[in-house]
Amino acid sequence: MSIFESIIIAIVEGLTEFLPVSSTGHMIIAQNLLGVESTDYVKAFTFIIQFGAILSVIWLYWKRFFQLNNTPAPKGSGIVRRIIHKYDFYWKLFIAFIPAAVLGLLFSDAIDAMLEKVWVVAVMLVIGGIFMLFCDKIFNKGSENTQLTEKRAFMVGLFQCISMIPGVSRSMATIVGGMSQKMTRKAAAEFSFFLAVPTMLGATVYKVYKLIKVGGTELITENLDTLIVGNIVAFIVAVLAIKFFISFVTRHGFKAFGWYRIIVGGAILIMLACGMNLQIM
Repeated sequence: MSIFESIIIAIVEGLTEFLPVSSTGHMIIAQNLLGVESTDYVKAFTFIIQFGAILSVIWLYWKRFFQLNNTPAPKGSGIVRRIIHKYDFYWKLFIAFIPAAVLGLLFSDAIDAMLEKVWVVAVMLVIGGIFMLFCDKIFNKGSENTQLTEKRAFMVGLFQCISMIPGVSRSMATIVGGMSQKMTRKAAAEFSFFLAVPTMLGATVYKVYKLIKVGGTELITENLDTLIVGNIVAFIVAVLAIKFFISFVTRHGFKAFGWYRIIVGGAILIMLACGMNLQIM
C-alpha cells in the first residue's frame, strides 16, 4: 500500500466511521476504485487507523471523558453505589459496551464470514437507508430528554449489536437506539460517539492481536509509515466529520443520510451486477 492509498482510505474512514452511512460499504468502493489488493496488511490497516478516529472523539469531548461526577451521591448509598455514582460516565459506557463485547467474542468467526459477502453490505445499506427516510417521523424527533440512565445505556448497547451485520452502520444502530429511548438526536449522536471509543478500541486491539498471533508483526513494522499517516489523516478528518454531523443532524435530521445510503448501496449492487469482483478490506 502506498502513502497516497493510505491517505485516501484514511479519509474515507474518518468521514464515514461516525456518520450513519456504513464505513464498510465505502471501504469496498474505495478499495476497488484504487485497485488495492485485499491483503492481510490492508485488512489490518483499516482496523488500526480506527485509533486515529477514536482519538478524535476524545479530543472533541475530553471534558466528558476526564470529568468525574462530583455531585453528592443519593443518601443511603453504599460504597459500591457511591463509586458508581462518581464514575457514572464510565459505568454507563461499560454497560452499553457489554452486549457487543460478549456477542463479538462469541460470534467472531460468523461475523467475519458475513464480511466476505459484499451483497449483504449493499442490501443492508439500502434497507437502512429506507428506514432512515422515516426515522425522524417514527421517533417524533425524540424528546427533550438528554439524561442517560443505566437502562437506556444498556438498550443502546443492544442496538449496537445489530451493527455486527455488515452495512448496518454502528453509528446508525446506536443513534436509533438512543432515539428509541426518547433521547434527542444530539444526545443520541453524542453517546454514539462516546460508545465508539471502547467498542472500536476493543475491536482494533482484538484484530491486531489476531494478526500478531499468526506472525503479522513484521507486516506492521514494515508499514509504520502508512500506519502513522493513516492515523493522523483519520483523526483530522473524523474531527471535521463529527462537528459537521452534530450540526447537520440537529437541524435537518437523517433523511439526507437515508438517500445517500440508498445511492451507495445501489452503486455496489450495480457493480456486482456488472460482474465486478468486489472484496471487503
